Amino acid sequence: MSKLDAPTVALVGAGQMGGALVRGWIEAVRKGGGLTLTVLEPHFDKALERALENVGAVLNPPQKKPVDIVVLAVKPQMFKEAAESARAFVGPDTLVLSVMAGITLDSLTRLMGAGRVVRAMPNTPGAIGRGITAYVMSSVCGTNDRALVEQLLSPLGAVEPIASERLMDVVTAVSGSGPAYVFLLAEVLAIAGEQEGLDKETAARLATLTVAGAGALLLDGGEPPATLRKQVTSPGGTTQAALDVLQSAEGMAPVLRRAVAAAVRRARELGQENR
Repeated sequence: MSKLDAPTVALVGAGQMGGALVRGWIEAVRKGGGLTLTVLEPHFDKALERALENVGAVLNPPQKKPVDIVVLAVKPQMFKEAAESARAFVGPDTLVLSVMAGITLDSLTRLMGAGRVVRAMPNTPGAIGRGITAYVMSSVCGTNDRALVEQLLSPLGAVEPIASERLMDVVTAVSGSGPAYVFLLAEVLAIAGEQEGLDKETAARLATLTVAGAGALLLDGGEPPATLRKQVTSPGGTTQAALDVLQSAEGMAPVLRRAVAAAVRRARELGQENR
């Protein structure tokens, strides 16, 4: 966090995503960044609560006043209820940043009473600073808003602006929900190894480290996924035998396409349900 910028921030919700964000901000403050932080969360993780108190954050204040930026990190189904409480933080110059799936810029503007609103979608690897967060801004937001948003989101990892809001539901399905698909891959790979004779602990360890190592190679190796896949696949070998199944008409590609499409539909439904 830049020493030249010391925004006042109210975070509403310190669960999975909100907690990841605020841990990044705590680390930035410890390194000398300027940030005045208020956090609303009915069920604090005790370790996070202590860390916030150590950097002088205000927790669940009875009285609220306008801040520079309000960050909404509650479940989309809780948005309307949270908005009633969070509106007290909104003044004429307040920027509202949402990390809720499906909630549109229009809904944020209407229910929060703010013109400058931002919709973002982080993912869970942000908890260790290796995530990707995509965002889109309302038309009245300016260059300074963009800089502030990227400053606040950068503790989670990479930050990616998106040109059109209509693509944010796709972002939600690909990168927001995507870690769950990878975790499922590790889970079912371990189960498959166990069914072929490995003990449970060994199968889990092999699957977990394989998925983690492949991800690291993908990130750091500089080659596209298709190239890396071909490098590990010898014609007529064991990998090719497995890929013949995974690349079949009933294999991974059509299943994953259906999964992403289902996630996109659900994100749009959440937007409609919480207008």
